[in-house]
Amino acid sequence: MRGLALCLALSLAGQGAGAEAPATSPRPMPRLQLAAPDITPDPPVPEPQGQSPVRPKRRPDLSPPAAEVVLTVPVAAEPAPLRPRRRPDGLNASFAAPLAEAGQGTGKTKDKAKDKTKDKATQKGSVCGDPEIKGEVLAAIKGKVKGCGIEAPVRVTAISGIRLNQPATISCETATAFKTWIEQGMRPAMGKREVVEIRIAASYICRPRNNKKGAKISEHGRGRALDVAGFVFSDGTQWSVARDYNSQTRKAHKAACGIFGTTLGPGSDGYHEDHLHFDIAGYRSGPYCK
Repeated sequence: MRGLALCLALSLAGQGAGAEAPATSPRPMPRLQLAAPDITPDPPVPEPQGQSPVRPKRRPDLSPPAAEVVLTVPVAAEPAPLRPRRRPDGLNASFAAPLAEAGQGTGKTKDKAKDKTKDKATQKGSVCGDPEIKGEVLAAIKGKVKGCGIEAPVRVTAISGIRLNQPATISCETATAFKTWIEQGMRPAMGKREVVEIRIAASYICRPRNNKKGAKISEHGRGRALDVAGFVFSDGTQWSVARDYNSQTRKAHKAACGIFGTTLGPGSDGYHEDHLHFDIAGYRSGPYCK
């Protein structure tokens, strides 16, 4: 509106330059009153009765906060210095005897283990409960003639490391006595000559004494006698009783007296000129040795 009035005034001024000025100054037209539009505010929303204002709830913790991990390294305590405690009096004495008997602490443990292994090895193939007597156990022998037979016979193949040229079927009592003669009589009698084989002439045989008809059953018929015909030595030489009844053979023959109940040989009765007869018969008067 001001701009319109200004333009009108300038126009009149230009005309007045050559005309007379008006008696009064024109007044500006009054401004039109612009009415502001009526704005009706929205009615207030009433709050529901009996309810508390809605507020957002606190979210629950979805997962517990991670605990702070603190690694701790245990520190080993400094060990106390090790010092042996004083032994009680008499402790050594109480253990000395058992250790000595067991062979512990004396270097004998290994030796005993070796001996046990050796014992097991030597027991294999032995009879009569003696590892030095080798052979096999036989079934009881029933004789066809009354008085003959062996209740518990064994077939012996070697005694005290000396082989027999043929197995001898005898009783264990006879085998044990023969072993004693080998170790205590024959070997000492032979001196430095090592016997490796004994030649057996007879063992178990069911017959009468000296093969005489009507005579009593020989001790051979009971497995209680052995006949030795000769010896074989480690150097290969051989002695026979018939040919080599020398001082050493005589000494071995004599050493059997007492170990056996009966010992016979060359010159005794004419029936034993080529062998030594040993049996374990017992007599009230003592051993019969010729």
